[in-house]
This record gives sequence, C-alpha cells and structure tokens, in this order.
Amino acid sequence: MRAYVLKRLGIAGVTLLGMSVLLFVLMRLAPGNITDIIFESAGYVDEADRKKLEAELGIDQPLVVQYGRWLGDLVRGELGKSYRYDLPAWEVIKPRLPISIELALLSLGFSVILGVPFGVISAIRRGHPIDYALRVLSLAGLSMPSFWLGMIVILLLVRSMGWIPAVTYVSPFVDLKANLAQFLLPALAVGYRSSALIMRITRSTMLEVLREDYIRTAWAKGQRETQVVWRHALKNASLPVVTLIGIEFAFLIGGLIVTETVFNLPGVARYLVDAIQFRDYPIVQNLAMMIAVIVVFTNLAVDLLYTWLDPRIKYGAA
Repeated sequence: MRAYVLKRLGIAGVTLLGMSVLLFVLMRLAPGNITDIIFESAGYVDEADRKKLEAELGIDQPLVVQYGRWLGDLVRGELGKSYRYDLPAWEVIKPRLPISIELALLSLGFSVILGVPFGVISAIRRGHPIDYALRVLSLAGLSMPSFWLGMIVILLLVRSMGWIPAVTYVSPFVDLKANLAQFLLPALAVGYRSSALIMRITRSTMLEVLREDYIRTAWAKGQRETQVVWRHALKNASLPVVTLIGIEFAFLIGGLIVTETVFNLPGVARYLVDAIQFRDYPIVQNLAMMIAVIVVFTNLAVDLLYTWLDPRIKYGAA
C-alpha cells in the first residue's frame, strides 16, 4: 500500500507540473494583459507608462523567467500579488474559498442524500410506478441546467411569497440560520443535477448486484430485505457510486461559476471569471492550480477508499 501511495503521489506531482505549464501558457496566449486593459479603460495609451507598469509587475520578462518565478513561489507557498488589487493573492482568495467549499459540500450532501436512496429504491422496485417516477425525475435533473433551475426557483419565490434570498453573503459564524437560508436554494439546484447522476449509477449497479448468486442465497436464507439490500447489495454496488461522488465533488469546486453569479455568492468560481477578464495572472493561475490539486487528490482518496469498501482489492507496487 505504501509503495502504491508513493507511486500515485509521484504521478500526481508530474500531473500537477504539466497542469502548471498548460495553465501558464494558455493565460499568455489570451490577447492582451492587465496593462492593456488598464490603459484602454483610461482612454489613452502612454507607452512609457505602460512599459514602466509592466516592469513593476514583472510581465516584461521572458516567459521562462516568469514561469520559473511563479513555480518557485508556488513551491514555497507564496502565491504572489494580485495585479488588480495590489494585495497578496492569498488575501484575495482566502475569504472566497469557504463560500465555494460550503456550497460544494452542501450540494454534494443533497446529491448523495437524494441520489443513493432513490437509486436503491428504483432498483429494488424495478418496473413499478415508483421506479418510473424516479427515472423521470432523474432525467429531468440531467436535462435542466442548475443555474436555470435556480433562476426559476427565485422567480417562483418572489412571485408566490414575495421573498428572495439575501443578496449579501452572511457567514455561518455570524448568523447560521441566515447562512443556511442563503445556501439552501443554490445547493438544492446544483445538488439536484448531481443526485440525478448518482441515482442512475446507483440503480444500474444495484440491478447488476441483485442478480448475483450470493444475493439469491441471502434471500433463500430468509434474511430481511433491509439487510440484504442495504448491507450486502449496496456495499458491493458502491464502488462506481463512490467514484462518481468523488468526480462530482471535484467538479463542484470549480464548476459553480454561473450558480454563484445567479445567487450573488462571492465565491472562488465566480471570482475566477473576473480574474480572467482582467488578466490577473497570479489569481487565475493559483486558483486553477488549487482546483487541479483538489481533483488529483480527490481521485487518490477515492482509490484508497476502494480497499475499505472491497477488501478483495489490494494495491501493490506494480
């Protein structure tokens, strides 16, 4: 196991290094930089002033030098300074990170709470009206974008109740009730789509497991339905479900751009778009690398979780 983990960490390091090169190059391929945006918004371009500003920001140096400086800072845990705010990048990112993490965790929680039980019920009641109803709900969840569903929910609330979620972010440490009221709707809107995916995967894998000989043997021994379904069948059907949950969590961390915009949540994903528009290289590069790290290590955690869910799986050095 230790050899496998070390091997995976080495692969993760190479992957993240490749991602850093790709992110750096793609940002520089975008036309213009922050000095162009600043001077164009001011309505004039003074070449001497622009070159002076580029020298102060360090973007006049060769790309290899810029990349080496950024990578060195990243290894030392220094995220650089935001071009737009003239503040350390971490001070800009830090207050926004808990917002996206809270929204992602709540959304994932709703998706698991809804998706797994409904998938199991749909599988064990295959062909019954409840199965068809749940499958229709899952198809609806896959068909409706979460941001569109969020806007529809807001419009219905305003029209029927005259109520709208708070437009200013409220920390859970200041007012937990107001915070949950603010996050409940976007979490449900995003979690509904993820729950539809989880439900369909759960249903498919459960149908396969329920046909296995050991399940028929358990039924023949007269074991209770709850024990057969939830203890034996679900545990052995959970590997693909766990994989999907890990992928969905990684996706939610960086894929909440439109949802955060619709519900006016000042999270990381929403701010990432603003940083790209202003060519704020340190913010964009560090946020994208943070998302890449979460994706890589979430996949590693899911792989290690397999050995707990299925003791037959053994990781060796090969």
